[in-house]
Amino acid sequence: MLNKMIAAMLPYLPKKLIWVFSKRYIAGETVNDAIRVARDLNHKGVKVTLDILGEFIKTLEEAEKNKQEYLSLIDIIQKEKIDGNYSVKPTMFGLLIDKEVCYQHLREIVAKAASYNSFIRIDMEDSSCTDLEIELYRRLKSEYPKNVGLVVQAYLKRTLDDLKKLLDLNSKEIPMNYRLCKGIYVEPAEIAFKKYEEVNQHYLEDLEFMFKNGIYACIATHDKPLVEGAYKLIEKYKVPSNMLEFQMLYGVTPELRDSIVGKGYTMRVYVPFGKQWFGYSTRRLKENPKMTSHIIKALFVRG
Repeated sequence: MLNKMIAAMLPYLPKKLIWVFSKRYIAGETVNDAIRVARDLNHKGVKVTLDILGEFIKTLEEAEKNKQEYLSLIDIIQKEKIDGNYSVKPTMFGLLIDKEVCYQHLREIVAKAASYNSFIRIDMEDSSCTDLEIELYRRLKSEYPKNVGLVVQAYLKRTLDDLKKLLDLNSKEIPMNYRLCKGIYVEPAEIAFKKYEEVNQHYLEDLEFMFKNGIYACIATHDKPLVEGAYKLIEKYKVPSNMLEFQMLYGVTPELRDSIVGKGYTMRVYVPFGKQWFGYSTRRLKENPKMTSHIIKALFVRG
């Protein structure tokens, strides 16, 4: 209850105060901030995926602006020779306003990435977007099979069925590419697993399905038991190194990240940045009030 109260108050606190916590997890407001963080990670042998913050927009004018920002970002990042790709949230391009406009915007972004032989990841948002985002993925993959991937969320009860239904897109020549994460949005128990053990069990079931079916798996987790479970599945199915990578959020569990890199696995870090960092931070904290304990540590333990 206390965590929820604190989380509800956050949007009304000074931005400078929230930034004390947020700066550990967000690169900054500008492309230069993102390049600085990405280059540092690259020097440590870590790849990146870059994300301009912003989601659930209200006008199509915002969608157009966001598209232009991504097109510019791709040109800049390629020029700077950053080892990375890009993540996009479809609601940032008008998915819940006009899904066809959203598709056209994302098609332009994927086409730009494809011109550099780069890659776009379609992030999965809350359950109101799941079917729409799977449809977007199908349409874009049919035209750009090597340049687009999807996120799937292990806590949704539908996920394994979704993976099975999408198998028609898979091939040995061009395997599907999924980021498997637990899921952060608050969803009702009717559609989402709630218990820690349940979510972890289904995460590993989904991951095993990917390995068994020759799907490129991006193992996105900061949970040590899941990392250990992934190691066992990799060994069980003799998964080649070019068919998987681990992924983490910027600033989260760096020690575990370094240990995975030390074992020789590919690691990619999700690097968010942009002027919408305040909304992103406060939304995430309201969605997951337990994170408020980390804020208290950031403010009072780290000064």
